[in-house]
Order: sequence, then structure tokens, then C-alpha cells
Amino acid sequence: MTDTASTGWTHVYSGKVRDLYVPTAVLDDDDSWTGDPLHLSPVVLVVASDRVSAFDHVLEPAIPGKGAMLTQLTSWWFEQLPDVPNHLAYPLDDRYPDLPAVPADLAERATLCRTLDMFPIECVVRGYLTGSGYAEYRETGAIGGLPLPAGLQNGDRLPEPIYTPAWKAPLGEHDENISYERTVELVGETVAAQLRELSLEVFTRAQAIAEAQGLILADTKFEFGADRETGIVTLADEVLTSDSSRYWDLDAYVSETIPERRMASFDKQIVRDWLAANWDQDATEHPPTLPHEIVAQTAARYRELLDRLGAS
Repeated sequence: MTDTASTGWTHVYSGKVRDLYVPTAVLDDDDSWTGDPLHLSPVVLVVASDRVSAFDHVLEPAIPGKGAMLTQLTSWWFEQLPDVPNHLAYPLDDRYPDLPAVPADLAERATLCRTLDMFPIECVVRGYLTGSGYAEYRETGAIGGLPLPAGLQNGDRLPEPIYTPAWKAPLGEHDENISYERTVELVGETVAAQLRELSLEVFTRAQAIAEAQGLILADTKFEFGADRETGIVTLADEVLTSDSSRYWDLDAYVSETIPERRMASFDKQIVRDWLAANWDQDATEHPPTLPHEIVAQTAARYRELLDRLGAS
């Protein structure tokens, strides 16, 4: 743990691309705590870094402005979904007395959130057949045990969006695609049904908003947790961002015949493609440094999505 007590916040966790902080006073009040400090705090500061990852590696250099853009996009989507419970800790009330100010150098990349009891499910919704879903379909004719019509091609729109959850594996392990029946075993029948219903509802609404701006929302993943006071299933984490979703340009999808152009996504696919062509993914070697032009193109792609949605 890195102590940042001078700011009133203490760093408690870093993932590949995000960092978490809790109020230092929470830890000072219980200096005998063990395990997860998030269980002690009613709030957490989620900071989106500029780090970029691919093939389970954090790459260098970072993508300038990426964290701020993802934070801005998540905030914008929450505004489009005002009736969907979310984890934002605004407005502040008596539950958060004497909360320290967000450090100025983190402000553009930080989201103040209520801590939730998170469900170990990645709620994946697919509106189009592509990526790992297409690979699974080619092998089995189904995704996550859900049979699909025969003869579908990469990039085809599905008859209707489908819910294909994954189990969130412990840190250092790979997430695992699971059936809906397995989610029932993990979180219970009532919560499993709520997760599926909410995921499909939010995706459908977001898909319509994106299409109105000339964009296709091909697929996305959501995460939910239970509010610790009410038990309400609550939307959390990043929402409908370039890192959690696949967006395509609608005009290109209709007019282009080359798949790479037809389904060019507004995310770090540029990074993945360059890395796949220039590194053999040897686990004993660190990935090569990203060229300046790849970094610049990726940053521009993130920015373009914000502008196209009207979220900038």
C-alpha cells in the first residue's frame, strides 16, 4: 500500500489501468484492519489511469488523456441513464462526513463512488457477432450455450441482443465465460435475473442513443453490486466506455466491404493490431514499446468517440 495520507486519501489497490483510494481517516479509525480495506469505507475514489493494456500486459508508453476521457464518458452515460441506480457518491450527504477533497492532479480522472458488495459476474451483452463470440459460434453454433441461427458471418447483427455472462476470476487469473445457470448458482436466482434484465435494458437503450449519433454499439460488459444499505442492484465501474465496449461507425459498417474498415472500433484495437504484428507474445519477454504514431492514433480514436456521442 502506498501512503498518500497528506491528501486525505490512501492508495489501496492498483489494477492494470485503474487505482483505488479510500479516505485515510477510515483506516486510522481502525488500525487493526486486515483484508480488504474497501469493506471499511463507505466511499472509494476510482482513478482511471492513462495506462493501456493488451494481451494481459501493461504497455509503454501510456495513452495521454485516456483516463480523463474514460471518466468523462462514464459520467456522460450515467447522465443518459438517470433512472438506473449507479454507484456515484453524489450528492454528498450525512453518510460521508468530513470527506477529503479530491486531489487536484487526479480530479479529471477520478470518480467518487459508494462502495458496493460487488457480484463476481461480468455482464456481457452482444448485439453483433464478432470477437471471441464469433470464434465460439464458429466452433459450436452458440455463444455461452445460447444457440444462434446458422450461417452468420463476422460482424452480423444478431436477431436480438444476447446476454453472455462471465465469471470474474481472482486477480492474476483469466475470466471464464459461464452459462446463465451458473450465475444462478453464484448469486442466486433473483439477483441473476436482475443482472440479465438490467444488462439487456441498459444495452438496448444505449444502442439506440449511439445509433442516433451514427454509431453502432456492438457489445459491452457491465458490472453490478449490491448497495450496502438497501441491497438494490446497482450499476458500477466504467460504463459503456471504449475499454468496456465495442463501437463501430455506422456509415462504414454499411458501405465498407473490408472487415478491418467495416468494423474499425473506437478503442485500443490499433494497439492490439500493432502488438500482434510486432511481438510473438512470449511470456518471458516484455512487450515492445509502442511507437509514437500508434499512441497518437489511439488517443485520437478515444477522443473521436467522445466527440461523436456529444459527450465532450
